[in-house]
Amino acid sequence: MIAGGGTGGHVVPALAIGRRLRDAHGAEVRFVGTSRGIETKLVPEAGFKLELVRSGQLKNVSLMTKLRTALDVPLGVLHCVGLLRAFRPQVVVGVGGYASGPMMLAAVLMGVPTLVYEPNAVPGLTNRVLGKRVSAAAVNFRQTVSYFRNAEVTGVPVRPEIFELPERVAGAAPRLLVTAGSNGALVFNETMPRIAARLLSEVPGLTIVHQSGPKRLEATRAEYSASGADAARWSVKAFLTDMPEQYAAADVVLARSGSTTAELCAAGKASVLVPLATAADDHQRKNAEVIVSAGAAVMLLQKDVTPESLYGALYALLTDAPWRAEMAAKAKALAKPGALDRIAAMVLELAGR
Repeated sequence: MIAGGGTGGHVVPALAIGRRLRDAHGAEVRFVGTSRGIETKLVPEAGFKLELVRSGQLKNVSLMTKLRTALDVPLGVLHCVGLLRAFRPQVVVGVGGYASGPMMLAAVLMGVPTLVYEPNAVPGLTNRVLGKRVSAAAVNFRQTVSYFRNAEVTGVPVRPEIFELPERVAGAAPRLLVTAGSNGALVFNETMPRIAARLLSEVPGLTIVHQSGPKRLEATRAEYSASGADAARWSVKAFLTDMPEQYAAADVVLARSGSTTAELCAAGKASVLVPLATAADDHQRKNAEVIVSAGAAVMLLQKDVTPESLYGALYALLTDAPWRAEMAAKAKALAKPGALDRIAAMVLELAGR
């Protein structure tokens, strides 16, 4: 049983783990999520059954939301106990997100073997509370090991094709990829149109692909158009469903610093990271600091993002090929290509297989 979800950062690796267990090892896999997460779309599309539980936020929300969540917790745990008794999983995997907490707590209370998947440098509240009580943990950063019992640095399960991207052709026109996950990023949608015309004018041959999220698609396109930027050299899309191809064509990536950092490392791409300021426990900033300390990215805190600061960071990378190459190599050195196989093996070990 795989529990968690909410955003693509939780659901995409969860599906990768589920597919590997099902397709390579014949496992029967069931997912547990909530009704408001992206798992309601992606999990059924992948051919898995999805159970829904009630759960909510405790961090960075109003007092009323915290009270509703507190009331939902015992009901959610009782519901999860029922799901465990019905499905009788040999292992429960928690991937983070709203549904992970009640299911992992129920599994720990019932003595079902548990594996936490933690991609962030600092775990969220649920994983910090349960870290020493779960059976094992698969983490992305070495500094995260201390939060858990039987933790192993496996890395993040990234699609194999992202590790196998072709080298960029020398002398090819530069490409900037702007991406911030399934919901987009307001700071990118508002700031990039204000600097696009200048970037395109001052970086010869540059093209821009910008993923805006669905809510701001039309507004972002309108702002690019109004900026005077050459319409033949920019593209704004709600979603990017061809990420391996997008990474292959990119020289620099502007991104948040959640699970995307693992893909940037696997792809070996120079990047400018802007951590989500409201991320629980400021985990995106801590993720970015690890990547930046290795020389594999540049970080701009959201409070420091202005048209001038963002232009300066992007222009510097787009016009300095040796620096980009050095940064890309350092990013690639952080990648962990065997993550998916090792996480699947840990699940099988807990199942006694």
